[in-house]
Amino acid sequence: MIQLRPMTSSEYPAYCDYFVDDYSREIAGNYGHSMERAVELANQDLLRSFPNGLETNEHALLCIELDSELVGYLWHSINTNDKSTFIYDFFIFSNNRNNGYGKLAIIALESQLKSAGIEQIKLRVAYQNQRALKLYQEVGFAISGYNMSKKIIS
Repeated sequence: MIQLRPMTSSEYPAYCDYFVDDYSREIAGNYGHSMERAVELANQDLLRSFPNGLETNEHALLCIELDSELVGYLWHSINTNDKSTFIYDFFIFSNNRNNGYGKLAIIALESQLKSAGIEQIKLRVAYQNQRALKLYQEVGFAISGYNMSKKIIS
């Protein structure tokens, strides 16, 4: 059975390494930045959201576990004003994919959120991430907009 639990401070450095590597590649691919600049931006985003590491009330970093084995991560932030949460990062390790763990993790998150009075989950999917788009649509998410950008060439 999939469980979501708060990340420990000893697990946080490994998450940061994963996140900066993964997100910087997305930034570089989506916005055309150099990898150096993309790494800088990914680090800035992480520091902005977790200025004191895991000591924050606005963001929740969760470990996704199956039978006490870490299979992924989920980062979200609840907005009590509109009874929603925004998923910033959702990752199932590559050797654990195609087993339904992503779907089970979303179902577990929904259950936790429902008991906290949260009524909506929001997220952004990178254009080229068709695997994630398919998963989210399979568990009931609907496309509600498009992020767009244009590179200004001088």
